[in-house]
Amino acid sequence: MKPRTKPKSPASRPARKRAAAAVERVTVPAAKEVRVAPAAVPVKAAYFNRELSWLAFNRRVLEQAQDRRHPLLERVRFLAIFSSNLDEFFEIRVAGLMQQVENDISEFGVDGLDPREQLRRIHSVVAALVEEQYRCWHRQLVPALAEEGVTIVPAPKLTPTELNWVRAYFRSQVFPVLTPLALDQSHPFPQLGNKTLNIAVHLDNPDTPELERCVAILPVPRILPRLVRIDVDSAPASRRQRYVFLTEIIKLCAGELFPGYRLHGAHAFRVTRNSDLYIDEEEAANLLKQIEEELRNLRRGAAVRLEIEADASDAVFSTLCNHLNLSLEYVFRLPEPLNLLRLLSLTEIDRPDLKYPAFAPVHCSPLEDESQAFAALRSQDVLLHHPYDAFTPVVDFVERAARDPQVFAIKQTLYRTSGDSPIVRALIEASRNGKQVTALVELKARFDEANNIQWARQLEEAGVHVVYGLVGHKTHCKLCLVVRREGKHLRHYAHLGTGNYNPRTARLYTDLSFFTTREHLTREIAGLFNTLTGFGRSPTFQHLLVAPYNLHRRLQELILQEAEHAIAGRPARIVAKMNALVDKATIDNLYYASQVGVQIDLIVRGVCCLVPGIKGLSENIRVRSIVGRFLEHARAFYFENHGGEPRVYAGSADWMPRNFFRRIEVLFPIESPTLRHWMLAELLQAELRDNLGARLLHANGAYLPAPRARGKPAFSSQQYFMDTALRRAATAAP
Repeated sequence: MKPRTKPKSPASRPARKRAAAAVERVTVPAAKEVRVAPAAVPVKAAYFNRELSWLAFNRRVLEQAQDRRHPLLERVRFLAIFSSNLDEFFEIRVAGLMQQVENDISEFGVDGLDPREQLRRIHSVVAALVEEQYRCWHRQLVPALAEEGVTIVPAPKLTPTELNWVRAYFRSQVFPVLTPLALDQSHPFPQLGNKTLNIAVHLDNPDTPELERCVAILPVPRILPRLVRIDVDSAPASRRQRYVFLTEIIKLCAGELFPGYRLHGAHAFRVTRNSDLYIDEEEAANLLKQIEEELRNLRRGAAVRLEIEADASDAVFSTLCNHLNLSLEYVFRLPEPLNLLRLLSLTEIDRPDLKYPAFAPVHCSPLEDESQAFAALRSQDVLLHHPYDAFTPVVDFVERAARDPQVFAIKQTLYRTSGDSPIVRALIEASRNGKQVTALVELKARFDEANNIQWARQLEEAGVHVVYGLVGHKTHCKLCLVVRREGKHLRHYAHLGTGNYNPRTARLYTDLSFFTTREHLTREIAGLFNTLTGFGRSPTFQHLLVAPYNLHRRLQELILQEAEHAIAGRPARIVAKMNALVDKATIDNLYYASQVGVQIDLIVRGVCCLVPGIKGLSENIRVRSIVGRFLEHARAFYFENHGGEPRVYAGSADWMPRNFFRRIEVLFPIESPTLRHWMLAELLQAELRDNLGARLLHANGAYLPAPRARGKPAFSSQQYFMDTALRRAATAAP
């Protein structure tokens, strides 16, 4: 799919051409022609739709909320995550399809569906998913919470004492920060922020003969808590807690904001807007300033969805639809409460009995002794598996380099990081210590643009050389290179990862961290940094797979090499773990490899456009997805390479066109025999054994639980990795 363009812009098509030409300016080597056998089935039957596949992934998230094996508050968390995911889907993916329809652009997905048909199917699936989501909340989670003493109280069921408390809370905490906005000839429809909570109020004017009906809007400030604990219990330590949603409080008391009028009805609603950035990098004299301006414009993005309470009056409903210029297929009438993302605050209550047992990542790697860390890396490669292994060694690596007088230079990519980032602080400290520090900050990391702008400014003020990568390409690779003087020589130490330099998400996402001093790898990493910060035409990479230069071509060669082994009657196998599989050429080559006998196991957490299990096409391909306590985020790839050493890679790239051609991505080889063995025998095999969190993709698009043979025990790969980490820590303890 081509980059989306700003709607109704006369310069949109030239801008799109310039964006496409960006790859040429990077001077990507011509890809080797790849020949595959023709598909044995019609093209439309051989690919799943990307958007519908993503919705199938979010359904798997919803299934976690429905799964009674998870602790109760964790199920609530999954329900909130489902809502957050769906918000982003509308803000970006649905928004893009709507723009294509508006601009009369027919860009077909690999499955052959045009934008209009995709939107029609999306609406049908989303409507069913949201209905299932609310059924889970009202019929499963609310009663289960009540049994545990956590009650969500609707306004009609408040006791007289609670009602008095709620009214007092409204007057003291809510009323002062609300600003009613009338809708009439002298008050135009207000600009409502993206995903903000609002209350539409329907009023009667008793001074008019026919009780004139008026409509006003109450924007609810984000600063107010969306779920309020009713504080009337005389025992502060009581395990019985009663909560009321803020919308219930405002609707109950809204009449106090309109003296002289009679409250006829009040209904919560929420608008989702197009939140993609529209930036023509060639026309931007200052990319940083243009992104800042575009972020301010996001709140004025076109509406792509309206969520409103089901009992809203027709008058309020029509008023909102008309002003937002939304047709009915983008309007969802929902039961209370609106926006279940608000339930995340409920998961913060002090009830450890309703949450996962605490797990602390272990720190028992060769890097545990900080004073000997550089020496340990000179003697061996180190591979960490987060969150089972602590992220601390990664932070220590940068902090140690910042303080070490023998370190001359640090080069670092930053795609996403935490709010109070120790990595950024270390880079600032290193610069102030006189070291040459370069930070490649990706300003266009979706939904983290504002944070990254803040970091970029702080780094620049500290003297760090901040650059923003190549025009037309997001820098998505995770690299840190440290240059250290040892005797008369300079040695390079490198960290490469599959996840972001974010200590907070490193406790929630499964990722890999790789440390090495192998000269042939660090030399290529240094060359890549020089390309990204300066000028580099057709850089050559012999060991790293780097997009947009050689990653796509080399992956196709590795797949076809396995096909050659199968044709020759030799063992041939591919195991690949990633977040998404969309690229058509890669899928076609996997189909071809399957047809000639290569055994292929794919672990794809999210979108998968490949259809497994089709006789004569993909019968040797198996696809599974794992959704569990931690977000599966690592990318790891195994090619059996019969007759030679297995080829094993990890890195930042999914198998999608954007990762292959519109991002800077790096897959790095795992060359240590010990680490290669662990990647297959432990990491990948454990996930292929999973019969608790895993779902298998079938040819009809359904994801069904992994089967468990009679008498075979249940096995969770994530629990296995936690148990293994704790055993290692216990063994290493003095």
